[in-house]
Amino acid sequence: MDWVRRRAGWVLGLGLIGGLVWTAVVTLSQPGWYDPTQDCSRKLGPDSTGVHTSWFPPTASCLYGDESRAYMSTPRTVVLSIIAVPLLLIIVTGLILTVRRLGGEPGPIRPAGDLDLRKRWIKHLTFGAADLAIVFAPLTFLNAVAIVFGAIPGGILFIVTSLVGLSAICTALDRHLGPLPSSALDSRRRGTIAGVTTYAVVFAATAITGGLPFLRLWSVPLGGIAYAVIVAVQWRRANANQVQYSG
Repeated sequence: MDWVRRRAGWVLGLGLIGGLVWTAVVTLSQPGWYDPTQDCSRKLGPDSTGVHTSWFPPTASCLYGDESRAYMSTPRTVVLSIIAVPLLLIIVTGLILTVRRLGGEPGPIRPAGDLDLRKRWIKHLTFGAADLAIVFAPLTFLNAVAIVFGAIPGGILFIVTSLVGLSAICTALDRHLGPLPSSALDSRRRGTIAGVTTYAVVFAATAITGGLPFLRLWSVPLGGIAYAVIVAVQWRRANANQVQYSG
């Protein structure tokens, strides 16, 4: 179990990727979102009057007046339902273990040494903002893909996956360019806050402008700017708390 705790991020990442694949398979097993009655008519006969779908368990049926015809086969429903259970357990376990890693002992403190902290701060803001802007470029595309092929469950899983991925990237940036003196736990906490808050800013801006559920291209510069502001605040707080490491 200790091995699993140390690799909580990998456990969660694999679970989320598996969940995204699962939602894509379920979506592709159901009538298409664009014209579902046409898919029903093509597979089960003409003159379909409606469609009924469910995610838990994953099923799909086509309506022909008062008659309902199964679009998704029972064996596929059973297999997808069985697969969903361990995937959900892996995702929940990964989330719990990942959150627990944000607590505990901070570990050894990395000193500033002879490093020029002002240059380190500038690099953190500039390179970090550029990296986050680059990351949001594919996110805007993958966000649409996840919603089209995964509907609401795919969109939710994509949001969680984005939060985890951004937190990991921001944690790595903090470890290489973040405030010093610092510990690995400090970097994880600051990175998680930076990643989650940056995505929250972009998500909120998209909601206010009426763009949901799809991110817009302006998310790219907004993500970089939001990250730079958050990092600047974190550096200021770290400098204010520096006394506790010198004592």
